[in-house]
Amino acid sequence: MTTGGMVPVTTARVARDLTFADLRAALAAGWRDYVACPGYGLFFAGIYVVAGLFLYDVLVVRGQVGWLVPAAAGFPLLAPFVAVGLYEVSRRREAGLKRGVRVILGALRGRGDDQLLMMGGFVFVGFTFWIILAHGIFAIFLSESGLGSESLALFATPSGLAMLVVGGAVGALVALVFYAVTVISLPMLVDRDVDFLTAIIVSLATVRSNAVVMVAWAAFIGTALALAMIPAFLGLLVVLPVLAHATWHLYRRAVGAPAAG
Repeated sequence: MTTGGMVPVTTARVARDLTFADLRAALAAGWRDYVACPGYGLFFAGIYVVAGLFLYDVLVVRGQVGWLVPAAAGFPLLAPFVAVGLYEVSRRREAGLKRGVRVILGALRGRGDDQLLMMGGFVFVGFTFWIILAHGIFAIFLSESGLGSESLALFATPSGLAMLVVGGAVGALVALVFYAVTVISLPMLVDRDVDFLTAIIVSLATVRSNAVVMVAWAAFIGTALALAMIPAFLGLLVVLPVLAHATWHLYRRAVGAPAAG
């Protein structure tokens, strides 16, 4: 039995009436959080920017382009974990709680029950699987070019273009699965004392119950992150924190309750 546009799911009640207006509201709230607490956003996004520049140096400047496509496609998949500290910033700001470097960094450990750490291990295994799968696709289409080819020109060949199409389709599917698993579960693990499997179930239920809106949010996140990476990853200093704060507010709209304390 359901009421108020909500369906019960394990320990949470998941909204099934999300609209595009909710996405706009979440983005507006995310921007307000970023403007109110820019230091935290710049710190966490800065880590991501430095990691991106390091990958660029290793994979492009040093000629390891065989790993470029899987790394470029997989790089955004790790963004939700960079955002965990920012979820805590939004949580504390919403609840009127004190914010400080120690308590915000403490959120990276979760609520002291290792559930966030276990979630990280689960996603890391999935990310490793994607890297292996993507490199296998590269090898199938471009084995004659050599896996360590120094030139980006190989992507403009017929085999390279075919690889990009197939790899892009597979990568999009993998990214959607990662998104569905983490979009609600990670802020939920910051907010509530639940196990990571329950959080994953709630996240999947939210995406399933609001498929059009949540897939649109996934597409928006992917496009925004991709565009933000073009100018030497520097756009991520704004885009990543705003999206992280916005995802927190979307989680609150989708699942409701807790957040205080």
